[in-house]
Amino acid sequence: MEEKGYQAIYSEYKEKRDKILAMGGEQAVQKQHQSGKMTARERIDYFFDPGTFTEIGLFIKNRTTAFGMDKREIPAEGVIVGFGKVNGRYVMAAAEDYTTMAGTFGEHHGKKFAQAIDMAKEKGIPFVGMNDSGGARLQEGMDTLQCYAWLFRSQILASGIIPQIALMMGPCLGGQAYHPIMQDFVFQNRKTGFMGIAGPAFVKTQTGEDITLEKLCGVEAHAFKTGQTHLIAEDDRDILDKAKEILQFLPSNNEEIPPPVETDDDPDRVVTELDELVPERPSKPFDMHEVISRIVDNGYFFELFKDFAKNVIIGFARFGGRPTGIVASQPKWLAGAIDCDAADKVARFVRFCDLFNIPLVNLHDTPGYWIGSKEEWKGILRHGAKMLYAYIDATVPKISVIIRKSYAGAYLGMCCKDTGADLMYAWPNARVTIVGAETAASVIFAREIRNAKNPDEVKAMRIEEYRKMYESPYPGAERGYIDDVIMPRDTRKIINRSLDLLELKSEARPWRKYSNINL
Repeated sequence: MEEKGYQAIYSEYKEKRDKILAMGGEQAVQKQHQSGKMTARERIDYFFDPGTFTEIGLFIKNRTTAFGMDKREIPAEGVIVGFGKVNGRYVMAAAEDYTTMAGTFGEHHGKKFAQAIDMAKEKGIPFVGMNDSGGARLQEGMDTLQCYAWLFRSQILASGIIPQIALMMGPCLGGQAYHPIMQDFVFQNRKTGFMGIAGPAFVKTQTGEDITLEKLCGVEAHAFKTGQTHLIAEDDRDILDKAKEILQFLPSNNEEIPPPVETDDDPDRVVTELDELVPERPSKPFDMHEVISRIVDNGYFFELFKDFAKNVIIGFARFGGRPTGIVASQPKWLAGAIDCDAADKVARFVRFCDLFNIPLVNLHDTPGYWIGSKEEWKGILRHGAKMLYAYIDATVPKISVIIRKSYAGAYLGMCCKDTGADLMYAWPNARVTIVGAETAASVIFAREIRNAKNPDEVKAMRIEEYRKMYESPYPGAERGYIDDVIMPRDTRKIINRSLDLLELKSEARPWRKYSNINL
């Protein structure tokens, strides 16, 4: 057999490589662009710092011969995998290639995905998945089914070790949709991202329901109704920019602290406008974003689940350059009361922050857990308990500030002194008690009020008596449940000093596998 010269060897190499790099070919690429999407390789190029991406598994090829698969070319098995730097730090990514057999999920497609997550876990770097797939590759039968198991196992075993982010940039339907939903964060392209257990055709065949893809599993479904999409993006560049943005708040793995940044915003900055920002009347709504933007570094807040369970606010900000998770009541929506969805939203965010060493700041203005048959039958007790588990289990620094109201179970669920807070503060106008004075008086003095000559007068007197005795921050401060009553203007300063104190916090707990949280 005649040996090839180097020129022939390298020529063959280049030809094979160029063919794979061309993905599904010029026509398929053009179609991808016409649908408003970047190609998988364009997404990779945009996401990573220039010149830092290294691809792995380029030449992997499926082994299926049935149903004409032996004659099909599927460059890189329809998924581009590799590592590189994002904002100067290493990240692993997998980008599905819709131009190649619609990015269908087959044996080696799934294997590449799973092995990328395994490698990210072993090397301690975040994983980002760019989902854009027509679904399961049915031609591969059982091998396709089994590769889902490999992927799910890999990402679950990596959960809590490395951050995982899913970018819904195209369709992600069927069993494959469990992949993004089990990652830490799901970002969804408003126009092209779809995530569902089944597509409209399958739904109609099996159930008779006639529904569009957009309505069934677009952003309106998941960002507003189901609470499965953390953030909406307007296009591919926007979703990639937002992924790069959130990575700046996160450590590379669970053994690191989140990366601090230099800031020109004075940690001891006094915010005088806070003194009169919150209405005195406890029932008058205001936007808690106004408080958050004034106390965090440079007013910068990266909010998650903006359109779901809007009675609580969650997201990332910085204090003195230090990445911090924020959980805040939103009195502008449902009076800031906590319902089932809000409890779920808070609990999972708190657990994420705890897993990745991100301190928590909690801002209270809540009248309690939402009562009534609707929430009772949805399981408010079970869902509300998740917040208690999350905060009490968490060992990261936790600071709570009562901005206005903190009543009943919500005082406990939003992280008080004995449900997790290392330090607890309250503003002078705060109302902290087991129930509001009106409710308390109507129960304690019900007979007296009912039998009085002037019930309204007696009721008003008893309400005021209870309010003066209990409905303020001072009884809690007198007993040490509240560490200090502070001027609103000093909130930023106090939070920064508290975070400085707690920076090296360490807690020893009895050994156990994990708590049996009310799922």
